[in-house]
Amino acid sequence: MMHSTSPRTATTILFFLSSLITAGTLALASISPALAAASDFGPANPFYAPSTLPFQAPPFDKLKDEDFQPAIEAGMAQQQAEIQAIADNPDTPTFDNTFVAMERSGLLFDRVMAAFGGVTGANTNDTLQKVKTIEAPKLAAHQDFIYLNTKLFARVAAIYKQRATLKLDPESLRLVEYVYDKFVHAGANLSEADKTELKKINEEASSLSNTFTTKLLAATREGAFVTTDKTALAGLSEARIAAAAQAAKSRKVEGFVIPLQNTTQQPDLVSLRDRATRQAIFEHSWNRTERGDANDTRDTIARLAQLRAQKAKLLGFPSFAAWKLEDQMAKTPAAALQFMDAIVPTATAKAAREAKDIQSVINAQKGGFQVQPYDWDFYSEQVRKARYDLDESQVKPYFELNNVLENGVFYAANQLYGLTFKERHDLPVYQPDVRVFEVFDANGKHLALFYCDYFKRDNKNGGAWMSSFVGQSRLLGTQPVVYNVANLPKPAEGEPALISFDGVVTMFHEFGHALHGMFSDAEYPTLSGTATARDFVEFPSQFNEHWARYPLIFKHYAKHYKTRAPMPEELAARLLKAATFNKGYDMTELLAAAELDMQWHSLPLDAPLQKPDQFEQQALDKTHLNVSYVPPRYRTSYFSHIWGGGYSAGYYAYIWTEMLADDGYQWFVEHGELSRANGDRFRQMVLSRGNTEDLAKMYEAWRGAPPNTKAMLKYRGLEESPLAK
Repeated sequence: MMHSTSPRTATTILFFLSSLITAGTLALASISPALAAASDFGPANPFYAPSTLPFQAPPFDKLKDEDFQPAIEAGMAQQQAEIQAIADNPDTPTFDNTFVAMERSGLLFDRVMAAFGGVTGANTNDTLQKVKTIEAPKLAAHQDFIYLNTKLFARVAAIYKQRATLKLDPESLRLVEYVYDKFVHAGANLSEADKTELKKINEEASSLSNTFTTKLLAATREGAFVTTDKTALAGLSEARIAAAAQAAKSRKVEGFVIPLQNTTQQPDLVSLRDRATRQAIFEHSWNRTERGDANDTRDTIARLAQLRAQKAKLLGFPSFAAWKLEDQMAKTPAAALQFMDAIVPTATAKAAREAKDIQSVINAQKGGFQVQPYDWDFYSEQVRKARYDLDESQVKPYFELNNVLENGVFYAANQLYGLTFKERHDLPVYQPDVRVFEVFDANGKHLALFYCDYFKRDNKNGGAWMSSFVGQSRLLGTQPVVYNVANLPKPAEGEPALISFDGVVTMFHEFGHALHGMFSDAEYPTLSGTATARDFVEFPSQFNEHWARYPLIFKHYAKHYKTRAPMPEELAARLLKAATFNKGYDMTELLAAAELDMQWHSLPLDAPLQKPDQFEQQALDKTHLNVSYVPPRYRTSYFSHIWGGGYSAGYYAYIWTEMLADDGYQWFVEHGELSRANGDRFRQMVLSRGNTEDLAKMYEAWRGAPPNTKAMLKYRGLEESPLAK
């Protein structure tokens, strides 16, 4: 999943992959189990055969809630039969009859899980949530059926040992090494008794992860701020108040509703003048999953953390983080922690300077209080306005969502890579807000389909992410069908969708992921597109954020929604000059979340059940990030990336890939900035390569040197000395 130059910006979640769901091409590498009866699955089910729509796009107009469960179970049964046939093949193991055969397995399973993941992430309901709950342990068992299959691993290992003599092409050799490592990482070398124990752990952990996600969705909905007093919303625009009234109407309650976003801080805190309202909204957010009710997640995550430590012990690692990072770019928790720890003093020192500026404003206004987290955005906006003469209400009219998409996001892709886009109104979608575009390459050839779903809904997971309905593979003859999801505020009926600049950057960020998926040119689905290490996958998305601020691109989309006049140069200059404003806070809240994640997953193997609140305080104290006015971007109890997504012991990846993204953008600066030649080179050497080669070597071959933090410190405003262009 997946995030912005400003960590506060895009809730990235690139991918917001839940532990149950992985987009089609990633299924072999990340899901699995239990042969379930699929007796009610037949030709009438829309998943029975590949979609006949362009690019095999899902036939959402034909899909009913009751179609998913039988198709999931039939898909698992079919893939397990295919996998067992490979394992039982009496012929000598070869690359084709083992690795290629595995790549061709699970096509039905991939089809249904890709659509199921998309719908349950962005447009779920009670029926689909029930299916997730039922299928969670079966999916975990399905993964184990593949990766803990002794006979299958024997064939994989036999080819791995002979790989030097097989004369495989580089991508095929990469597949052999990558898949072998995945088997070993998953526990293929364990004894049968230990495999049985691991399967139990995996099934319970998968169920708990699903429980967490279900509780969090409900808690976030229930945590919305509700008031019948319009004066409590003083400071919000009339359009925003109208949207709050519409939200209340849709929930059938009186007054106004301010729904919660997934992050700790909430967007409306920047504008609300009433301190009591700000405090109430913040506390609703901070305590959403700690109310002692049915949606309290603390017992769930305490057990999940304990299970993960037990899993690491079984697999022979000192901690879950050590196991998880073995196949990442950082390699070890120590390397990730060393990287983050080195940034903490600089970030917190800048945050302290920012807090001092805010406190000066509070004191000048005779506020009579010390700055609290719920005061930060409101008063930092005043500091920003005074320093840069910027007012959010001045800026938003120049960022109408559709214009940002077509004349900003798409335009940048055209200038860098020659892409063009045509909206399709003939393809079915899972919700009326979703739009579909066909993407054409520079030579006019059909490249991909792109779905976008940008508006906040109560039945949508928090954050923003990218995934795929269909993954690219030359072996399977499939082209990409990718989608972006976000939670931008939906305007009242008839009003324009005006978004903040943070929202703009979110759109560029997620489209960076989309480009990574659309440009994929891989033979094998397992190595295709965004199927890379967590601490690499956010690199293309964070790199793409830079183009939101690039003058040529910015001028093309920053236009008033009524007059179409470009943003005045002087206002644009002030906005872009403010790009590094508040970055001490931004980096500190991100570091606090990332270090918190690493502390949870560095628990010793014999650790007892933890008390999450107590553990959180101790972890923040230990890492020097217990800063009263900067709460973690995500509190432990609603940290969906690490308990319900794929980022356990991996949230540091957002900071790690900021380093890659900023260092990578610096290459463009040093080589003529925006040009088709530079874009095509980046596409050819990075974006199209997926996971077909060693990621560190891939980056270095393109960049000409290993990455360093110099550009990151510059672009994040954490180092004063400028880099020469």
